[in-house]
Amino acid sequence: LPAQFSGLLGTVYRRGNLSFTRDGNSLLSPVGNRVSLFDLKNNKCETFPLATRLNIVCVGLSPDGTLAILIDEEGAALLVSLIGKCVIHQFYFHKPVHSVKFSPDGKKFVITKDNLAYLYHAPGKKREFNAFVLDKTYYGPYDETTCIDWTDDSKCFAVGSKDMSTWVFGAERWANLIYYSLGGHKDVIVACFFEENSLDLYTISQDAALCVWQCDTELDGLKPMPPKDAAKEEDAGENDEELLEEPKGEEIHGKANPSEQETRNKVKYSRVAKYFFNKEGDFNNLTSAAYHKKTHLLVTGFASGIFHLHELPDFNLIHSLSISDQRIASISINCTGDWIAFGCSGLGQLLVWEWQSESYVLKQQGHFNSMVSLAYSPDGQYIVTGGEDGKVKVWNTSSSFCFVTFTEHTSGVTAVTFTSTGYVVLSASLDGTVRAFDLHRYRNFRTFTSPRPSQFSCLAVDSSGEIVSAGSQDSFEIFIWSMQSGRLLDVLAGHEGPISSLSFNPMKCLLASASWDKTVKLWDMLDSWRTKETLIMNSDVLVVAFRPDGKELAVAALNGQITFWDHENAVQTGSIEGRHDLQMGRKELDKITAKQAAKGKSFTTLCYSADGQSILAGGLSKFVCIYNVKEQILMKKFEISCNHSLDAMEEYLDRRKMTEFGSLALIDEGGGGDEGVAIPLPGVKRGDMSYRHFKPEIRVTCVRFSPTGRSWAATTTEGLLIYSLDSGLIFDPFELDIDVTPSNIHKTLRRKEYTMAIIMAFKLNEKKLIQEVIEAVPSSEVDVICSSLPDLYVEKLLEFLASAFEISCHLEFYLIWAHKLLMLHGQKLKTRSVKLLPMIQFLQKSIQRHFEDVSKLCEWNIYNIKYALAISQQRGMKR
Repeated sequence: LPAQFSGLLGTVYRRGNLSFTRDGNSLLSPVGNRVSLFDLKNNKCETFPLATRLNIVCVGLSPDGTLAILIDEEGAALLVSLIGKCVIHQFYFHKPVHSVKFSPDGKKFVITKDNLAYLYHAPGKKREFNAFVLDKTYYGPYDETTCIDWTDDSKCFAVGSKDMSTWVFGAERWANLIYYSLGGHKDVIVACFFEENSLDLYTISQDAALCVWQCDTELDGLKPMPPKDAAKEEDAGENDEELLEEPKGEEIHGKANPSEQETRNKVKYSRVAKYFFNKEGDFNNLTSAAYHKKTHLLVTGFASGIFHLHELPDFNLIHSLSISDQRIASISINCTGDWIAFGCSGLGQLLVWEWQSESYVLKQQGHFNSMVSLAYSPDGQYIVTGGEDGKVKVWNTSSSFCFVTFTEHTSGVTAVTFTSTGYVVLSASLDGTVRAFDLHRYRNFRTFTSPRPSQFSCLAVDSSGEIVSAGSQDSFEIFIWSMQSGRLLDVLAGHEGPISSLSFNPMKCLLASASWDKTVKLWDMLDSWRTKETLIMNSDVLVVAFRPDGKELAVAALNGQITFWDHENAVQTGSIEGRHDLQMGRKELDKITAKQAAKGKSFTTLCYSADGQSILAGGLSKFVCIYNVKEQILMKKFEISCNHSLDAMEEYLDRRKMTEFGSLALIDEGGGGDEGVAIPLPGVKRGDMSYRHFKPEIRVTCVRFSPTGRSWAATTTEGLLIYSLDSGLIFDPFELDIDVTPSNIHKTLRRKEYTMAIIMAFKLNEKKLIQEVIEAVPSSEVDVICSSLPDLYVEKLLEFLASAFEISCHLEFYLIWAHKLLMLHGQKLKTRSVKLLPMIQFLQKSIQRHFEDVSKLCEWNIYNIKYALAISQQRGMKR
């Protein structure tokens, strides 16, 4: 299965700065170690198929919108093309970088690290050996530098620092401005902004104070350095320090209080005003700010989740609103100044606010804690996820957005599933309820509970959607309810340990239940709920899954084995030893090696592919394994993440982090007290959020295959990852012979032998060519061609139609094809329905999507026509 990463749902923002693209319609958001692009006009989201080694801290976007620089926690940078969505160059800055910003003309960019500012030549259109060439190094601030802003003509830039000073530097050596230091604040500088086409400056500090600085010189008044003085200056700058391994470029040393003669004939700044955001007695830290130069709009975000809009330079409050209860970590304004994006890293929220109409353009939030389970809708269009935060969210797979969140559960959700109609979502939770939600009206219409409160750990619903069953962790019983009446029908007792997994046979009313008592029991639902069969395992059973045709049962146990059973005759048909494929990582606080720890690890989630030939398995590691069931061999291992900001990514601990007292992770910096780090109890899956240094552990909690057979999804610590089977790039001919060539196919088309041309095109299996041939067929001929097509090509044509619906605009033409094919060959297709089901569901999903779009458009048009009629009738009336 040549699957490749196609999308990340469920997490919209982690940390770092948000940035709008040049046209102002799309937003680039860093999500852990990946970046997502939210297209706000077309309501779509895509995640780039590239990743840094650690979480991304800052993103710099070039002014022409083609390049981005992504820098991670340790200062490793990727230069990324936003057009090709690929990495062009990698660079290492050696130390953590606080911010990066391109100059408005796109020729330079500045990064701040430690207490320095570095000016680099920006990568150009021509090919270079090294894309990052250092131009100048600026000294001046005593503490770490935090923020950057450029003047509109790229002549100067300002840098804010934690030592409460702001520095203005010349990008070239101007005779009257090399550096200038501004004070006036009592706290860390959060942001500094130049006024439009001017050297006037606004500086904003963390204690919510704004200083307005006026400059006595215009930008045109900056004089270039006479060449003689420049040479003298440079000689003075070259003092022999010890050799550093980094080239420093030209150095510019700023002084905080220069002497009289140095400031003569130089640019002077004066403070004209100081404003305070907080009312008296308020102590609300300002955490982020953005300024739109054309409209003079200043947006500031605070630690309490409030933001203010002010008009500068008069400091008039336009609007203020609380959008979250966590600190606002990043703000960005688009080029027109209409939309403001906010990112809150605590909750993983991303909001885009249109301030003039006071409405949300986008409001998305992931699960606060990790996701635990997921399920696809029967047509593969939606995915439902449940998280430890008690929320149930439904996501659209084509747009990657969450469109409804249910918050009725009061404790963590352990399992979610769709019914066969696709309009009801069921979720089981540790709060002792199973809830059913309706996707038409978005409400919780049924709540199932047990007579004695018990925590539900798993859930299954039968193929009719009528019988709901849930297994309990504490009473070792399985509860059966009726969906229609909401009544408890029966309680199945018999297991002697907590129920770990339930699965209904897709073809008949048979329930398989797995338990920690080392058995799998099969219950016949029609025969007065008696145990039909008990399968004995040699280890605690963690998960069971039926094959889509219901003929086989897969069971994963605690000893790392996956066994396959023919449940009709209760015989084992095969087994896979999977422990070595799981390849555990070693956590920072682990006392034992990964190899030893792996002996107690196993797969915790299983899922058959849509055709039932392979099985997906995942567990407490960064790998998802795909096995061939018949051959019982490992076909492929997917590495879910390469993000080393997560725990248990490496098999061996990093020797560089080892000291004579043990790992550096055991030393909690700034924790206070002498105890060091409390080592978590064995079996604790979630880290302690109260640490200063909190690293979530990488793990796969649930994998599911899409019913369309085109993709599969996994819920992980990073979010919900979707992998799709990419068939676009591979030359995969089918029954090819020597005279099937594109030119021959075109000749056949000109002779109007359409059936022959279609068969030849499918033999060559080039998508563009197939499309050309099919679109050349006159619509009147479709009926005849469909009846003369061989059965083998009917399936291929249907599969092609399903994928063509997603991109083509010839809706009616393709619908005629699909209609005729299904009418003429329906009976034959029905006999092979099990094998063809994924393809039919893919077709159904594509048509359903168009149906929804067109019906919305028609309703809107009908409404408009009625409105126009009503207006015209009222014209003659007296009001």
